[in-house]
Amino acid sequence: MEHHKKFRKFGRTADYRKAFVWNLTRSLLLHGRIKTTATRAKEIRSFAEKMITRAKRDTLANRRLMLEKFDAKTVKKLFSEIAPLYKERPGGYTRILKWGNRKNDAAAVSIIELVK
Repeated sequence: MEHHKKFRKFGRTADYRKAFVWNLTRSLLLHGRIKTTATRAKEIRSFAEKMITRAKRDTLANRRLMLEKFDAKTVKKLFSEIAPLYKERPGGYTRILKWGNRKNDAAAVSIIELVK
């Protein structure tokens, strides 16, 4: 049984999984919309929402925290463009749309995007 599981493992080692999730989150923040499998989209949603919530408070500590996870270009875009859009919004910055199934392995594909 899968009671109280905090995150999905994706059959990967911890280091690979962390890098994998942060890279997907970075792509979402840079491009605003990405197409990926449904389980990956559900997993990165929580990371992206937490990062945007932190970026709404533009402090030095929050910027340094983001620079541990992302490159300078992503952090700049997050604090200067993305966070001001959601200043009055209490949460729910992302949307997941079902896209269909992949042809080769029939995995459920979804689009995750930032809400305008």
